[in-house]
Amino acid sequence: QVQLVESGGGLVQAGGSLTLSCAASGGVLSGYTMAWFRQAPGKDREFVAAVGWSGDSTYYADSVKGRFTVSRDKAKNSLYLSMNNLKPEDSTIYYCAVMLGWPTMASRRYDYWGQGTQVTVSS
Repeated sequence: QVQLVESGGGLVQAGGSLTLSCAASGGVLSGYTMAWFRQAPGKDREFVAAVGWSGDSTYYADSVKGRFTVSRDKAKNSLYLSMNNLKPEDSTIYYCAVMLGWPTMASRRYDYWGQGTQVTVSS
């Protein structure tokens, strides 16, 4: 059973930066895609970014492209999201997720989820 724990959320002013981390344990993630989603209250879970097993293939939602960078450290079983030029509309809970196979934006394809970390961007 894979367990995911996110960290790094917090309060930041618009235009500022944060880096989220996700530590995975309980299983070998060989062949797994790792991804970030976010979900505001009352809204569907939204894809943010994903990275394939090799670390070379990355995918981003249009809303974060050019501002966010996703990366993974296979040796540490960890996933990161570097967020720059943050906007108030980026405020919500961010979730780490993993799935076996090629990256996809479809949240239903992901097998394991973390508990989330709150990001708040003040204007």
